[in-house]
Amino acid sequence: MDYLENYEKWIASEALSDADKRELSEVKGNTKELEDRFYRDLEFGTAGMRGVLGIGTNRLNIYNVRHATAGVAAYVNKEGEAAKRKGVLIGYDTRIMSREFAEETAKVLANSGIKVFLFDTVHSVPEVSFGIRTLGCAAGVMITASHNPKEYNGYKVYGPDGGQLPPEAVQIVIDEMERTDIFSIEYMELPDALANGMVEYVGAELNEQFLQTIQKQQLNPDAVKEVADTFKLIYTPLHGTGSRPVKEILKRIGFKNVLVVKEQDTEDGNFPTVVSPNPENKEAFTIAIEMAKENDVDVIIGTDPDCDRVGIVVRDAEGVYRTLTGNQTGALLVEYILRSKTEQGTLPKDGVVIKTIVTTELAAKIAESYGIEIMNVFTGFKYIGEKMTEFDEKKNHTYLIGFEESYGYLVGTHARDKDAAVASMLIAEMAAYYKTKGKSLYEAMQDIYKKYGYFVEQTNSYTMPGKDGMEKMAKILNDLRDNAPTVINGLEVIKTTDYLTQTISYKCGTVKPLEGLPKSNVLRFDLADEKSYFIVRPSGTEPKIKLYLGTSAGSVDEAQAIIDGIVADAETKVGLV
Repeated sequence: MDYLENYEKWIASEALSDADKRELSEVKGNTKELEDRFYRDLEFGTAGMRGVLGIGTNRLNIYNVRHATAGVAAYVNKEGEAAKRKGVLIGYDTRIMSREFAEETAKVLANSGIKVFLFDTVHSVPEVSFGIRTLGCAAGVMITASHNPKEYNGYKVYGPDGGQLPPEAVQIVIDEMERTDIFSIEYMELPDALANGMVEYVGAELNEQFLQTIQKQQLNPDAVKEVADTFKLIYTPLHGTGSRPVKEILKRIGFKNVLVVKEQDTEDGNFPTVVSPNPENKEAFTIAIEMAKENDVDVIIGTDPDCDRVGIVVRDAEGVYRTLTGNQTGALLVEYILRSKTEQGTLPKDGVVIKTIVTTELAAKIAESYGIEIMNVFTGFKYIGEKMTEFDEKKNHTYLIGFEESYGYLVGTHARDKDAAVASMLIAEMAAYYKTKGKSLYEAMQDIYKKYGYFVEQTNSYTMPGKDGMEKMAKILNDLRDNAPTVINGLEVIKTTDYLTQTISYKCGTVKPLEGLPKSNVLRFDLADEKSYFIVRPSGTEPKIKLYLGTSAGSVDEAQAIIDGIVADAETKVGLV
């Protein structure tokens, strides 16, 4: 069915409201817009669905939310009556339509005879993951588009371990969606579902259990007490769900001077104070940095709308406020955790740090210095969660921290997804700890560089929206496989790792199998200095292709110069510009 046929089917459907039909009528003359809305179905994958809000097959709306939920119901039903009684926990963030989508999800599940636990107000991703595990649910759904711009929303599905659904479960959802017409999904009205007990609101008790659990991850409570009267930090929830748990946990562990960015402490899915509610971007901290200058603050912490990512801004020796990358914050946390546990005699011999294949190699250097194993997994926190569940089952490793370069961290085994609440707590405590040593977080980062080497990483994103963008991204990866570059920035490519074909190809012509990781459409190129690399990967959640680069050198400036040279050459040879 082509996009025009899809359009005609939708606008003729009796299921659509008058407002939805008006929206479609208004775009009828815009061929490009019409094609983008209807050229494909919004894809359901391992990360669920994410898309621009609106009416159409390639937009997120109540119809494809119901459709996906029918698939989730099929998955739970296949698990049996016990799973239906264990139920599904549903959470939602502050985005436009999040509550409505959560309620639509509850209505479809209830109609399928599946018990629903629905959060009574906005909650974070880690609280949903934690709640699934604590309540013993069969599955969970989180309505969020993480740090995407306001035009987006999304639908994430979790399994009973609190991690994202594994591929075989995702396939059950997809198969049911393919069998079922999008406008045929039956649902129970919410008042009826509440009255008959199929839907139950949850909130306060789980909130308290979550806070008590993450507080147990504190490492140096005495350091907070020592500086509590004078130490000041700024926190911004960027209009998201972090406001309640982060402010409360910082208060509970003893911070007395937490300044909150009031303009951004609102549950507003329009995100009026930022272009994008993304703590990776310095622009999101504009207001906070001005506050920091006025209040002599050393560190700023910001969380994204669903509170699974955290970014920080630190003050350098000249008083300039600098954003740290996700890799830098991760390195600081790894060093802090391993150092603290070593000092306290609690570092386990079978401890493990987990990172993704695009995350800094500095973490490996730090772990190695403490005799701790480092594990690499694919991009996506679900793979870190899978390792954690494996550790639980086999009892062969002790999980210490997992993190991604994209500002996601998890300390503790209470969840199976990124947790910016526990990360914010530890970042604040870490800043206090170094304060007792007469150092700032910026100085602590410089100490890490001096000790382990000057590692620099960079991620460049190239937006390729719509049908044309999808085709262009596919062509870039195919062309790279057929005609890979041999020299980048004057350095020969000595090794190419293809995670899709599961091969490692060396310059000498040797080809070896790649073991230990599943297939993924990712290519890595290692260069002749044996320090530099770049990775090409299409985003799984946004219409973007990403270029990840890394190196190490005798100074940050020297390493950055190498990165700049690789970017300039790789962009052209890869076909990104």
